[in-house]
Amino acid sequence: MNSASSTGAGRGAGSSPALECSGRFTCLRGSAGAEIVEAAVVLPVLFLLLFSIFWFGRAFSISGSINHAAREGARIAAVPACASCSPTPTTCLWPGSTLPCDQAVVDTVNNALIAAHVDSTIARPYSPNPAPQACPGAVPAGVCVLAGGTAPTHEINICRNVVLNQGSTSPPVCGVIVSFQYAYPLTRPFSSQTIDLKAQVEMRGED
Repeated sequence: MNSASSTGAGRGAGSSPALECSGRFTCLRGSAGAEIVEAAVVLPVLFLLLFSIFWFGRAFSISGSINHAAREGARIAAVPACASCSPTPTTCLWPGSTLPCDQAVVDTVNNALIAAHVDSTIARPYSPNPAPQACPGAVPAGVCVLAGGTAPTHEINICRNVVLNQGSTSPPVCGVIVSFQYAYPLTRPFSSQTIDLKAQVEMRGED
């Protein structure tokens, strides 16, 4: 009896590792399945996060570039040609003034965009809001126009001799406003659209 019992006990003890091993494999298969499910959930979210970081970073960079270009255009528009001319004096002047003409302003904006590796041909006009008012007594009279430059080019808004401090009780400050918007392409896996990045720079006129 004791011998049989011992033998049975021995067999029972000998079968435990097999059962334990089988259970471990089952656990491993369950763990692998859980990891696959987790990866299927996490990877798309991680991809969208990385894509968003890239997109926002690129949009921020382009926004800075177009605002710099608008600032360069406003500087040219506000300073008499003799103060900002190249070795060859500027012959294209805004009628009735010594300021560079609108084409020179747009060309300056285009050159700044090209230097920043931004496609200047997809820029579009953007009208300042509220609409600028002409400076009282200014010569030439204040006006806002859509102007183009040397092809290939685009049109931008140029306002000259307009009030920069509208709504203020202080004496009117006259100057120029250069504004345009840039259609930034947003490409997603299954769709695409454009986001309008706006640039508007004001600069006080110089005598």
